[in-house]
Amino acid sequence: MIRSSKLQSRFSDFKIYLKPVCLRMFFLGFSAGLPLLLVLGTLGFWLREAGIDLKTIGFLSWVGLVYGCKWLWAPLVDNVKLPWLSEHLGQRRAWLALSQVMLIISLSGMAFSNPQTHMPQIVAFALLTAFCSATQDISLDAYRIESASADLQGALAATYQTGYRLAMIWAGAGAFALAAFFQSTPSGIYDQTGWTWAYLIMAASISVGLATTLLSPAPNASDEESKLRQLEEMRHHVHAFILRHPSLPRSIAKVVGWFGFVCVRPIADFFYRYRWHALAILLLIATYRISDVVMGVMSNPFYRDMGFTKEEVAAVSKIFGVVMTLVGTFIGGIVVLRIGILKTLLVGALLSAGTNLLFSALAAVGHSLPFLVFTVSADNLSGGLASAAFIAYLSGLTNVQYSATQYAVFSSIMLILPKFLAGFSGVLVESVGYSNFFILTAALGIPVLVLIPIIGYLSRQQGSDKN
Repeated sequence: MIRSSKLQSRFSDFKIYLKPVCLRMFFLGFSAGLPLLLVLGTLGFWLREAGIDLKTIGFLSWVGLVYGCKWLWAPLVDNVKLPWLSEHLGQRRAWLALSQVMLIISLSGMAFSNPQTHMPQIVAFALLTAFCSATQDISLDAYRIESASADLQGALAATYQTGYRLAMIWAGAGAFALAAFFQSTPSGIYDQTGWTWAYLIMAASISVGLATTLLSPAPNASDEESKLRQLEEMRHHVHAFILRHPSLPRSIAKVVGWFGFVCVRPIADFFYRYRWHALAILLLIATYRISDVVMGVMSNPFYRDMGFTKEEVAAVSKIFGVVMTLVGTFIGGIVVLRIGILKTLLVGALLSAGTNLLFSALAAVGHSLPFLVFTVSADNLSGGLASAAFIAYLSGLTNVQYSATQYAVFSSIMLILPKFLAGFSGVLVESVGYSNFFILTAALGIPVLVLIPIIGYLSRQQGSDKN
């Protein structure tokens, strides 16, 4: 009887993933996961096959810094109404739909760009894709946070990550398979046709997210009403600012008043709620993914240089590996419910940094398909667990009044330092080799293991001070 009740309890834990709000996050997560590899990992493999040097590929990864700067326009997504779209779809879905349509256009532009002859065109469309993708992320993060209570955020993060990772299979393995299928030249000889068809099909795949956006309901009604009240409050604030500063030209006073409301208030709210504890939180956010991000830029060129074919990379890294990420994500969602967010963050950080050492061993072993399977499995399982916990952690830090802006700031801070360092990854690999490079990326995760217990202690102290 006891064993039966335990099994029923564990089964009921997983039933949470069948809620409609979780299922919606699955399809929206799919749309969010498609563009990232198409401007980073898959693009890196494409460029390497086209004969582009490692330094250029490494520096091109700075396109990912766009994701780290989305806090700059997040206030617009939070506060600016789009003509017709906002009226008919609501604030969140309007911006989602616009960004998804633009993604279809920008990915199509990449499809018709040949890196051997039109590299600046590739860079321009990659930047546009990253910008539209980041805008989609801003809207989607706010929609997710406003769609459910805090105790459901772990489950939403898990289903979101599931869709996201399946999209990465499609944008990675799918793109490789499509490029190989449509290739008109013998294997080993570069052919643009295959990549053109691959990216066009990726562009069409964004329609999954667009359809979900159009068919989904608005987020929590009370949050939507709160957002309307906030927009009205903003108008009163800007008007009052104009009246208090008659010496300023009206247009300038209007801009300054608006900036103070939509940009300064969300940041001030965060520091007001967490006080000096906020600095430790921001430091953790800035460094939690550093080990994975810096390593990830060179993973696809590494596979290529180790002699793995597109088909092998597609099967192992882009399919099997992502499946292991999904397993890790679902485990992460349940572990968060069982032991809490901070403890899960610590476990995820330890595993994520440690598994980078397996890549160092693979570099020493050379072309070994079984060892590649083992390495990718361990790395993706730990990464999935860490991601689910981290998304739940960031979601819990936001105030629903400023959800889009605050989450955008957090996720931007999460990416700026890792993406900046990742830009030098190609230079570092050429200097020290792949094996030592992966050891160094593992060492980058050590400060995180120190920070998490410190934040746990500060959280307990802050809780006791309030009591």
